[in-house]
Amino acid sequence: MNVDMEIETCIEVLKKGGVILYPTDTVWGLGCDATNESAVQKIKDIKKRVINKSMIVLVNHINMLSKYVDVIPTAAVDILEYASKPTTIVFDKMMGVAENVVAADGSCGVRITADEFCNKLIRKFNKPIVSTSANISGEKTPRNFKEIDPSVAPQCDYVVQFKSGETTLGVPSSIIKLQNNGLVTIIRK
Repeated sequence: MNVDMEIETCIEVLKKGGVILYPTDTVWGLGCDATNESAVQKIKDIKKRVINKSMIVLVNHINMLSKYVDVIPTAAVDILEYASKPTTIVFDKMMGVAENVVAADGSCGVRITADEFCNKLIRKFNKPIVSTSANISGEKTPRNFKEIDPSVAPQCDYVVQFKSGETTLGVPSSIIKLQNNGLVTIIRK
C-alpha cells in the first residue's frame, strides 16, 4: 500500500473513533482523534494507563495550535522555531479536545510535527491527533516498529505499514512546560 492510501485508511479509522499504530516524528505511536473521548479511552485501555495522565497531541501548524491552546506564550513560538529536535510543549490550558486527553490540572503537551507522514495525515484529517508511545505504560518506549510489544498491534484498528521495516531508532521528543505566568520547566531533554 502506498503512503497516500495509508493516510486515507488512517483518516477513515480516525473518523470512526478508531486507534492507529503509526510512525511519528519521534517514536512509533498510538494515535486517535484528540477530540474524541471514547477513542482516547481506547488508547488508555491499550496502554493500561492511569486515567488522569495527559497525552501528547500532534498538530501540523501553528495555526492549528492556536485553535486548541488557550494562551500561547511568546516563548513557545521561539522554542518551536529554534528547537533542533522534535519538542513537545506543555501548555496550561487546552480547548476543543477530549477531556481525557488533558491532565487533571488542564494542561496538555502539544507538538507541531515536521514529519511528512504525520503532517499530511493531520492536514487531511483537519484535527489534532493523539501521539503516545506504542507501549504498555511503564514499559520501555519502542524506538522502532520491531520493539513494539506484540500485544499492542492486535488491539489497534489499523497498523500503518509505512516505515514498519525500518530499523532506525527513534528518540522521544524534548518536553518543556510553559506556564502562562512565564515559568519554564524542562521535563525531558
